[in-house]
Amino acid sequence: MAVAHDDGRPVVIANAPLLDDGRPMPTRYWLVDADLRRRVSQLEARGGVRAAEAAVDAEALAATHRRYAAERDALVPPHHRGPRPCGGVGGTAQGVKCLHAHVAYRLAGGEDPVGDWVLDELGLQGCGS
Repeated sequence: MAVAHDDGRPVVIANAPLLDDGRPMPTRYWLVDADLRRRVSQLEARGGVRAAEAAVDAEALAATHRRYAAERDALVPPHHRGPRPCGGVGGTAQGVKCLHAHVAYRLAGGEDPVGDWVLDELGLQGCGS
C-alpha cells in the first residue's frame, strides 16, 4: 500500500511493473479509495481530462510522465527479457489519459501538476487527501 487513511484503509496502492505472468503493468499507482474515486470520476465526466490538460504546462506534464516511467521502470528486474511497461502516468507518454492515475501518483508523493489540479478542483489540495 502506498498511501493509507489514518485508520489504515488504503487510498493508493502500488503495483509491480510486471504482472505475475510477466506481462507489463504500466500503472504503478492505483487510486482505491471509493469516495475519492467517485469524485474524480465525476470530474472526468464533466470534461475534467480536457480541462486538466489545458490547465497544466505541457512541459511540466511531459516531465511528470518521464519521472513516473523512470520510477516504475527502475523496478523491472534486470534479467527481464519480455515486454516492458511503457508510457508514463496512466500508460500514456503525452497528454492526460486518466485523472485517477494522476491523483494516485500525486498522493503517493509524485510531483504531478495534473494531480495538483484535480485536488484543487475537488477542494482537497493541502488536506493530505
